[in-house]
Amino acid sequence: MDAMECLKTRRCVRSYKHGEIPREVIEDIVDCGRLAATAINIQPWHFIAITDRDMLGKIAAITDHGKFIADASCCIAVFCEKVKYYIEDGSAATQNLLLSARAHGLASCWVAGDKKDYCPQIAEVLNVPDNITLVSLITLGYSDSTPTPPKKSLKQVLHWEKF
Repeated sequence: MDAMECLKTRRCVRSYKHGEIPREVIEDIVDCGRLAATAINIQPWHFIAITDRDMLGKIAAITDHGKFIADASCCIAVFCEKVKYYIEDGSAATQNLLLSARAHGLASCWVAGDKKDYCPQIAEVLNVPDNITLVSLITLGYSDSTPTPPKKSLKQVLHWEKF
């Protein structure tokens, strides 16, 4: 898939069909995540790929708006060491995961993390050390639906020289 098409057609999908994603595909998606931009090359990220149905159900039950995680084929939890720019670095890695999933023909969705009260609970379930925090949960799977929510036009968001 062409990079521009990938960027312009990626959408958040919350409805999944059951189907196993090959391990090599998940590894390639995470590999793209680890290659994201990072402040002063700290690379504070850690990725946990969850494919076990019971664990997907546990993670889904903990979240407030991520119940569909239980139906995904995989959930990648993006954690970062608590360094100065962890949220920026973790968000860059998250975007790379979403785009690489699209390039592989998979549906995905970014489920909020960092600001949510459930972050420590997710970390505990996944045995994550205290100095590492949840940035995002990314669902991956196969889907027949491709939402097309309205997007603001370029004229609404692009300003030249001044606001």
